[in-house]
Amino acid sequence: MSFDRKWAGSESRPLGKAIRETINPPGALKPRMEYAAKRIQTQVQKLEQESKRFAERDKTLFAKVVDAYQKHDTPHANIYAKELAELRRMQKIVLNAKLALDQIVMRIEAVSELGDLAYTLLPAINVMRDVMHGMAAVNPQIAKEMGDISNILSGIVMDAGATSGMSLNFGTANEDSAKIMEEAASVAESRMKDTFPELPGSGKVPT
Repeated sequence: MSFDRKWAGSESRPLGKAIRETINPPGALKPRMEYAAKRIQTQVQKLEQESKRFAERDKTLFAKVVDAYQKHDTPHANIYAKELAELRRMQKIVLNAKLALDQIVMRIEAVSELGDLAYTLLPAINVMRDVMHGMAAVNPQIAKEMGDISNILSGIVMDAGATSGMSLNFGTANEDSAKIMEEAASVAESRMKDTFPELPGSGKVPT
């Protein structure tokens, strides 16, 4: 099979067949990547919903902390503050995951030829696995989805390598994935500080 046909496929197919072939991939790489990108976007939407849920809970807990401080009820203020700190820790994990996945989707959608595939997907696979481990304690279902998508991307890379004979640079991939995660963490930290108010009597927001 030529690279062009292996990349894009020889003809359009019914959606049902395309999905079946993506799950059990025999052929063209591009439709499989598009399917993976859509699954990642679905998880991004779930993370946004999770983030909103945490934000609502944050408002409730913060109000309880403030109320307890105003009543000089230090024991309850400390209990609520610890719960709020843990909630914000999980919120930060969710936001970090969302930002990282946004980057992965953009990279996948930018791939236009076989030669770019391994360069793009190897770091993406590493990021997906990092996100999976981070989300395991926050939302196991999303973590499971991340593992499944990572396996799909790994299969695409393996097929692309077998087709083209391209070499896989894991060192560069690890560096790229680390940069993606570091950038996401930095933006997440900044957004947390901008979005959530500091606790009464503290110099900073617990994270």
